[in-house]
Amino acid sequence: MSPVHNAGVPTLIASVQRALRLLEAAGSHGGGAPAKQLAREAGLPLPTAYHLLRTLTYEGYLRRVRGVFVLGEAAERLAGGGLQQKRRSMILDSLAHFRDTVGAPVYFAVYREGEIEVVGVSDTPASPACEEWADFRETGHAHAIGQCLLGQLDEKTRKEYYDRHPVEAITPYTVRDLRSLENRIGALGRMQPVIERQEYALGTICAAIPMTAGDTVATMAISLPLHQEDRLRYVVNRLQSEVGALLSTLSFSISI
Repeated sequence: MSPVHNAGVPTLIASVQRALRLLEAAGSHGGGAPAKQLAREAGLPLPTAYHLLRTLTYEGYLRRVRGVFVLGEAAERLAGGGLQQKRRSMILDSLAHFRDTVGAPVYFAVYREGEIEVVGVSDTPASPACEEWADFRETGHAHAIGQCLLGQLDEKTRKEYYDRHPVEAITPYTVRDLRSLENRIGALGRMQPVIERQEYALGTICAAIPMTAGDTVATMAISLPLHQEDRLRYVVNRLQSEVGALLSTLSFSISI
């Protein structure tokens, strides 16, 4: 006869529970622990613990090193995924805070592995972010985020980016050629905001502020509809004044 289960009571898999207790026990010992100790701490018979430890080792959740068990790469990937999710959540929460502070959509982007990556965007229905109608990664020359990130790179690294993503006009206002773009970048001060008007999207103005976080090239940016251009300087100054506080929250998350 099949067992009868009470409605609403979950069916628990005992072997999974035992394996998780072993993982928790192994994770509590930075230098590893032998099977007998893990079995004792997990409250399991030694033969059962051996069987589960072999399975967990085979699947990569544990490693056996000089007679003791330590967490393996599979377990570390699980932990890393949770940490990454937490970091992204912190970034988005911070962006939402500064969006409300400056009253405009806020963007956070980095230059990583040769590409421009917009890590997070925070906007509202009343003040929507600029639509990514042309791939941000390929059009760095045309928007404030990309120009700000490129301006923080050395000439060799910029050239490598241009080789992959040539400069070309995507609106009537986009910088026309590489020489003009390089002249503009060369004229920027070290921590000077980058402002572009309708170079990426018609009817939109954008500004980006360079950020320093170790060796990571990053930027915070805002966008406004063209008819609100008179607000641009206020919004940029307000965001600049908050960058220090933002970095204290995001500095450990900037590498995600």
